Amino acid sequence: MNKNAPRYAEYIADVADVLSAPCIKKLDNFNQHMGTTRLSHCISVSYKSFTLARLLGWDSRAVARAGLMHDMFYYNFRDTDYTAREHCRLHPQIAFRNAKRHFNLSQLEGDIIKSHMWLATWTKPHHKEAYLVTAVDKYCAAQEFFKGLFNMARARLAAA
Repeated sequence: MNKNAPRYAEYIADVADVLSAPCIKKLDNFNQHMGTTRLSHCISVSYKSFTLARLLGWDSRAVARAGLMHDMFYYNFRDTDYTAREHCRLHPQIAFRNAKRHFNLSQLEGDIIKSHMWLATWTKPHHKEAYLVTAVDKYCAAQEFFKGLFNMARARLAAA
């Protein structure tokens, strides 16, 4: 038996309703970081945050659910009039409004979603779990970016 199976089963039990919602599945239609879909990114942030929160004895359910919803916006900022800075500042509030429209959010889940861009914005987290998701989001974004950069470089070398 896979040693991670019980943890994964608990994760799925905590997020099944969110993960199966059409408004979340729709995130698979948007690119996020260098070839990663927004849904893939959100799942990665959600599961890694869940695992760390469980290890620390924190609210892993809220972390997992908010992690799935933290980038719940339906546009590519490069196709808007937003600058990158404006997008960083605005998308957490947009994601929060969208999440609130579709799900019954706890105060903790709302804090996590609204503050996940802290340091790029002034919206500071109020809970330790929000700091955790903020850090994991940056880790996942960097990992996705560099993986995409590596894949692009490898493809260019293969074509040369």
